[in-house]
Amino acid sequence: MTSERLIETLAAGLTPVRPRRLSRDALLLGAIGTVELALLLMLGGARRDLATVMMQPFFWWKLGTMAVLAAIGLVTALRSFDPTLSPRPGLRHATVAVGAALAIGWLLDATHRSGASLAARMQWRDGLHCMTVMALLSVPMFAGLAVLIRRSAPTDRTGTALAAGIAAAAWGAFVFTFACPHDDPLYVAIWYLAGCSLVVLAARWLLAPMARW
Repeated sequence: MTSERLIETLAAGLTPVRPRRLSRDALLLGAIGTVELALLLMLGGARRDLATVMMQPFFWWKLGTMAVLAAIGLVTALRSFDPTLSPRPGLRHATVAVGAALAIGWLLDATHRSGASLAARMQWRDGLHCMTVMALLSVPMFAGLAVLIRRSAPTDRTGTALAAGIAAAAWGAFVFTFACPHDDPLYVAIWYLAGCSLVVLAARWLLAPMARW
């Protein structure tokens, strides 16, 4: 078979590919997040004392941390879908953000010590429940990112998967913040970090293989 004939054969079944648009991808993920949060609030999933706790610094520390991490993860993942861009700088920014959030949480805890025992503050049964709910709430964003990864061409598959995992995990935790009754910085630092870490690990193993050329 000649080279020309081989090229014609390979190209015969090709169909036009819709070019990627960052704005379209961001709009899709924004819609997923908006619908999920709206459903939680509309279905009465918010904590009953939400209006009261919104006056407390602990709540805004928790909410702000998850919002920043979700934003970093989403921007990093979306940019990394372009084969010319690396997710590594964004992953470093996420690491710095986690460290800063833990430091701020420690300062808040130091200035508002409750005097309760470590076991009472940990509340491991509630903590395991929180981890489970956060993981479930991360599924819609996780699925949306999986679809986009499958259609993209990242060159750093592991980095892109980790960024997507951070985005999905942090968004799930962000939504859960409106329902979670616990504001203790120690509780949040341990259980939220554990829950988000599980989602990030799942993304590392499930999403990386999907990012193929």
